[in-house]
Amino acid sequence: MTDQTQLARLSPPARAASAAARLTRRQKAAIVVRFLLNEGADVPLTDLPDALQESLTTQMGTMRYVDRSTLADVVAEFASELEAMGLTFPNGVAGALSALDGRISPQTAARLKKEAGVRLFGDPWEQVRSAEAEDLLDILQRESTEIAAVMLSKLDVARAADLLGKLPGDTARRITYAVSQTEAVTPEAVDRIGLALAAQLHDVPDTAFPDGPVQRVGEILNYSASATRDDVLTGLEETDEDFARLVRKAIFTFVHIPDRVNPVDVPKLTREVDQAVLVTALASASAGDLAPAAEFILDNMSKRMAEALREEMQELGTVKPRDGEEAMTQVVNAIRQLEAAGEITLISPEEDDDENG
Repeated sequence: MTDQTQLARLSPPARAASAAARLTRRQKAAIVVRFLLNEGADVPLTDLPDALQESLTTQMGTMRYVDRSTLADVVAEFASELEAMGLTFPNGVAGALSALDGRISPQTAARLKKEAGVRLFGDPWEQVRSAEAEDLLDILQRESTEIAAVMLSKLDVARAADLLGKLPGDTARRITYAVSQTEAVTPEAVDRIGLALAAQLHDVPDTAFPDGPVQRVGEILNYSASATRDDVLTGLEETDEDFARLVRKAIFTFVHIPDRVNPVDVPKLTREVDQAVLVTALASASAGDLAPAAEFILDNMSKRMAEALREEMQELGTVKPRDGEEAMTQVVNAIRQLEAAGEITLISPEEDDDENG
């Protein structure tokens, strides 16, 4: 009796238009979705919040029949609403954060994520599967055996075997045995575990500086006077020898040009630096510890240009230390600009050490 009453309400033969007008938005949504599915459209219902998916499913389960006139009216109304729509906004805080990614400060984004308490990771297990091995190993050893067993079960077999081989023997045995106890774990529990693990992988503390302390100190000393640089490095070696060693590797000054610049890139450097500045730098560096750097530059350009520069260096005569250091700094800056633009690639200190070894 109930079905017959509803059928009559949805589709009275003589008043199809009024029937469509009396339908609720939920009923109209169910009709549109059913129509699209019948037409073979791919309707991404999984993008809807769980509550709306449940409501839509329940509504579709209560409906039985809609006549052609009512269907046409509902579809026409839906199409009209689509045509009138000028702008859409992302659904919820998670969607808004995704749309504004990179356009709001990391601090604001992190605070909103914590306050929202919503699902922000999409499929959390995709995040886990794409994580670095070191991060996953840390989780495997830090989390409970049961959580580790679930995580291992959700990874690709080859990845799981690789991680298992990197764990201490007793830990690997406990986790392997716990995998045998995961048969009764529900999908909801696995989803919650995935969300928790994804949150851990994303919970990286915000830092005030984009570069580490070694790079920051190295950059500062690159622009410092040589006397100041040598004095600071000597002090660092007395305080923290390991840190001083890393800073020395991060420093790039005129003296490092032969070790860090490829000979074939020297012509690009000479085109980048004003010739008067280059002459001043080479003349200042032509004696003492810097002489090899000056000769390296001269030896790797055209013979005609090298001869012309040597003549200008002789004419220039003695260069004041301050003027020479300023010119050499400009040469180094030109090299760094070429590297930043991707026109040259500097040889890293590690590569140089490997070749010498």
